[in-house]
Amino acid sequence: MVETLGRSGIVLFWSVWGVPGRKGLPLLIHQIYQVGVLSLAIIVLSALSIGAVLALQFYTQLHRFGAEETVGLGLSLVLLRELGPVVTALLFAGRAGSAVTAEIGLMKATDQLSSMAMMGVDPLRRIVAPRLWAGFISLPLLALIFSMVAIWGGGIVAVDWLGVDRVSFWAVMQEGTDIWEDVGKGMLKCVVFALVVSWIAVFQGYDAMPTAEGISKATTRTVVLSSIMILALDFVLTLVLYGDFN
Repeated sequence: MVETLGRSGIVLFWSVWGVPGRKGLPLLIHQIYQVGVLSLAIIVLSALSIGAVLALQFYTQLHRFGAEETVGLGLSLVLLRELGPVVTALLFAGRAGSAVTAEIGLMKATDQLSSMAMMGVDPLRRIVAPRLWAGFISLPLLALIFSMVAIWGGGIVAVDWLGVDRVSFWAVMQEGTDIWEDVGKGMLKCVVFALVVSWIAVFQGYDAMPTAEGISKATTRTVVLSSIMILALDFVLTLVLYGDFN
């Protein structure tokens, strides 16, 4: 375990150090398209569904106390603080993280990484770094899109279907949502999740056994380890960021 942590730390250090410059910018843009833009479909569809379900559940409970106008506030707080970052990171790990691991693992199995090293091209700078930085950039943006779409979907259900007053729905949400406490700290979670998920994905691919079975196991480890780390870090970050109980 210590040896694995050491190797993963070396990969992370040289990948972060190898931030793509002007020559590596096309590679970075291509990877942002692969891991970010191509993940938009599942992010948007999931956000619509989750936002609609949350609005329905909030309305069902708040209607008992005559507080239907606070549906929008509850929806925004839950999404911006918790569900937006966590669900986006889990979806990103399952869709983009596994793809990055499989791609790098296949390059290793077909000796493409070794060929680059023989030609004097650093595989960490050429292959790993663009994918790491693309994930680091894409996940927070996807989380913002997720939260916006989910709030919009919840608004459609609450206002157009359940009959909550439109002005009250948006006014209470705007008044009760704080930029730093809710949006800023939620984005801070996204940044941490992005680093961890991208790091796990690129390292599992780079460190995979160069066989079909090895790539399969590495892809599975990426999804499992990323999911565990996201949920564990979410508790720690929530405790640190929102744990002032005095």
